[in-house]
Amino acid sequence: MSEQQKQLQSLSDEFQSLKTELQTTVSARQKLESQQQENLGVQKEFATLSDDANVYKLVGPVLLKQDTSEARSTVDGRLEFIEKEMRRMQTVPEHFDSSDLRTTPYAHLPRPSDYSIRTGGVLSRAKGQPPKIDGGYPTPWIEM
Repeated sequence: MSEQQKQLQSLSDEFQSLKTELQTTVSARQKLESQQQENLGVQKEFATLSDDANVYKLVGPVLLKQDTSEARSTVDGRLEFIEKEMRRMQTVPEHFDSSDLRTTPYAHLPRPSDYSIRTGGVLSRAKGQPPKIDGGYPTPWIEM
């Protein structure tokens, strides 16, 4: 395997890793947003209750009576935790948005689009001239 193919494979693996990380982050953020909306709904319901109202908590298949003030503080604590987690996770998508291939140490390497796939699944450099550099990116060409 040539050095360029190894570099391409390395970049491809790194890209897949970043893509997986981004998908995981987006999924976790959506889950947090859902939990936040659910807890905000519960908090609104608690605002309409009197202090002597009966509140029950589902534990497994059993409903247990719970003190109203304790239930309110639990929901408030969950909301605080969710908000902290969402703030912490906001830095991760910025990492993906701010990464520009022109500023990475790999900008000089050929991109996957600079390669053609021959029969048998072997990646090979497309025939023709070497890549032309245009604004930091090699100009892709296709083998016909």
